[in-house]
Amino acid sequence: MATEPEPAPPPDETDNAPAREGPSADQPDDVQKDLAEAQDAWRRALADLDNLRKRHARELEGVREAERARTAAEWLPVLDHLELALAHAHADPSSVIQGVEAVRDQAVEVLARLGYPRQEENGVPFDPSRHEVVRVVDDPDTEPGTVVEVLRPGYGDDGRQLRPMAVAVSQRRE
Repeated sequence: MATEPEPAPPPDETDNAPAREGPSADQPDDVQKDLAEAQDAWRRALADLDNLRKRHARELEGVREAERARTAAEWLPVLDHLELALAHAHADPSSVIQGVEAVRDQAVEVLARLGYPRQEENGVPFDPSRHEVVRVVDDPDTEPGTVVEVLRPGYGDDGRQLRPMAVAVSQRRE
């Protein structure tokens, strides 16, 4: 008679206990340690970002202040010459006109050095990016849409414009 092999006893929970005591038992501690390290790194990164933001704000304010001082220093000679013109106004009134013209020329030069050259050209086609139409005139001698008179000069170039030219433009004929 052949005997059948005895069925294996059902797994006992105590049989699995030694498996948990191995490397997998340390895994929760490793995960907690990794999580703590990641949180620490994250907090440090946030603190570094906040410090960088504060330093950048301080540096930006310093740059703004330096630029304001540089611009003001550019205008000081203009102010000095205006005061000289006023001091000589009682001596010779005609010299005041020459002095004021010289001061105006100096102011135009300061604006050009700051990157805003004076623009005041006539006879050019109207360009809405550089011109502001203040008046439309009927001028049969010019092409329609041509600047016939600059009423107020503009300052700046195509890339950086402080103020557009105020112009009178010839009317389109119909």
